[in-house]
Amino acid sequence: MPSPRRLIAGNWKMNGLRSDATTRAAALRDKAGAARMALPDIVLCPPFTLLTTVAQTIGSTLALGAQDCHAADKGAHTGDIAAPMLAEIGCRYVIVGHSERRAAHGENDPQVRAKAEAAHRAGLVAIICVGESANERKAGRHLTVVAGQLDGSLPAGVNAANTVIAYEPVWAIGTGQTPMPSDIAEMHAYVRKRLSDALPKDDEGERIRLLYGGSANSGNAPELVATPGVDGLLVGGASLDAEAFWKMVLAAV
Repeated sequence: MPSPRRLIAGNWKMNGLRSDATTRAAALRDKAGAARMALPDIVLCPPFTLLTTVAQTIGSTLALGAQDCHAADKGAHTGDIAAPMLAEIGCRYVIVGHSERRAAHGENDPQVRAKAEAAHRAGLVAIICVGESANERKAGRHLTVVAGQLDGSLPAGVNAANTVIAYEPVWAIGTGQTPMPSDIAEMHAYVRKRLSDALPKDDEGERIRLLYGGSANSGNAPELVATPGVDGLLVGGASLDAEAFWKMVLAAV
């Protein structure tokens, strides 16, 4: 069957003020608008404070995503953001279960699953992150760990239209290290097999997009997107440079 449409998502993390966010988003909007080839789906995930600014800047040329959402649709949750709020301001995607939130905020698989369910209720695509630590990989437990995260984080009703999986080995995020292409291919093939076994109807498991993330940059993007089983990239720090991020988009064409 045809490969899923590629997707390049930029996770700006806790970076950016309105002026530089507008400049960055406008540059990417203009590049995408002037492109004379079919592009992958492009998603920008700025901090909550910049979502409206970026939405107004990119229009319909690019897609808007958020970096997290709460599991509840509303309520007494000071400092949190509900998925319907994100949808109302133009978000189409939301990242859930990023390793930085799992580590810094103690998020576990059931909580990630609840957030993905909230995203689905609001009509958002959940980008569900999974990945092993350095010690887990050294111990040969990387496949087992990711399998557990998948089993615990995927809600009922998952399909290719409402879910993307991002494999982000924890030890590669922000370190400048990336796994060997063979290691990435092994993990993506393993995740694909588990998804296919769990979602055999209408080949849903075959059509869910699998992204790679973890020190992806404009230099290694061509090799990463050429790796078997990789349908795109979830980009961290490199997405803060519009020129570098655009090169990564072009690598996925």
